[in-house]
Amino acid sequence: MKEVLFPYGKEKLSHKFESEELVGVLTSSIEEYKPEFDEITLVRNALENPIGSATLSELAKEKKNIVIIASDHTRPVPSKIIMPLMLEEIRKGNPDANITILIATGCHRGTTKEELISKFGEEIVNNEKIYIHDCDEKEKLVNIGTLPSGGACEINSIAIEADLLVAEGFIEPHFFAGFSGGRKSVLPGIAGRSTVLANHCSEFINNDNARTGILNGNPIHEDMLWAAKKADLKFIVNVVLNAEKEVIYAVAGDVEKAHKKGTDFLFAQCGVKAICSDVVISTNGGYPLDQNVYQAVKGMTAAEATVKQDGVIIMLASSSDGIGGEHFYHQLADEEDINKTMEIFLKRERNETVPDQWQTQILLRVLMRARVIYVSEMDDEIVEKMHMIPAHSIDEAIVKAKEILGKEDIKITAIPDGVSVMVTE
Repeated sequence: MKEVLFPYGKEKLSHKFESEELVGVLTSSIEEYKPEFDEITLVRNALENPIGSATLSELAKEKKNIVIIASDHTRPVPSKIIMPLMLEEIRKGNPDANITILIATGCHRGTTKEELISKFGEEIVNNEKIYIHDCDEKEKLVNIGTLPSGGACEINSIAIEADLLVAEGFIEPHFFAGFSGGRKSVLPGIAGRSTVLANHCSEFINNDNARTGILNGNPIHEDMLWAAKKADLKFIVNVVLNAEKEVIYAVAGDVEKAHKKGTDFLFAQCGVKAICSDVVISTNGGYPLDQNVYQAVKGMTAAEATVKQDGVIIMLASSSDGIGGEHFYHQLADEEDINKTMEIFLKRERNETVPDQWQTQILLRVLMRARVIYVSEMDDEIVEKMHMIPAHSIDEAIVKAKEILGKEDIKITAIPDGVSVMVTE
């Protein structure tokens, strides 16, 4: 028997597998990586030794209006560690700087005050100027040019009017942008909805290079990097986290060069070889990334890369915050034929993209490869309407998987954290 722990919400689900049943456990070697310093020292060292850039304190000199882009409530960025150090560094170079923290919500809902306090702590929330980006707040958007994709690049004016624009973030595998972090602070972070839609068009999502761990030739990444440079994002502080959401690596400096160093480190730690099997169990790494079905698609793509055609994916995601998008839900629930929905998406031009289409398109791609059993706190009927099979425990899901496959003797691959690995052939 082998016990495997799967992050689920703020807890972990345990399951004991028969040795002949479990053919592999895919985990990144990042959990074995031992950082040389503690979290604060790692970030401070990165700030003191920026890549391809002057230090943040040097950049801040004589700048009156400084904007720090910060991630929102859906990302486990350790802002309580990063933000105080960034503020300290800026004020070391310019004690009188007017600083605004701009929350990069992308197309997500606005971050609540309680979530801001949880993220930054009361001192920063009570004493710093914070503005929450809204992708539909037209009067706050400025057109800064045309993306390589052909879409208009509209960015929050607070960032564009800054004398110095910098960002915090974290780097993890990303299921269509290659990696998170770096340039993503600008697009989709503080972009207008139409800009995000153009970047997330069906043509780009369908591109073979728009996959986890790929930057070269990835049209989505190319759009994002163009937007970040055009917006004049001068400096980033990005970290890599382990499963406990602790900082184990940090980079700072130029948006492209520092990010590349971070992604190179991550790829070396997170690349795993596929072990094809009948059933693959995956997660979204627990809270906060498994709060809704929308986000959970990411963890499914790791399973997609190693499950046999017509196999079964068991996705564990608490989904305590629900579906995560009304458009996403209706695109799935309002049409019984998933092939028809996919055909409609692929015929759309990039400027015809509708909200949440990209996430639906990827989930449809997963569903065309395997049946998905969704273990969550969601209502069964809602899960079924979204073309998945509901379950509420690993045991129940495995029983259902055997019924679907029509056999008792199944082979299972476990992926305890589906957003932390890059599965390669």
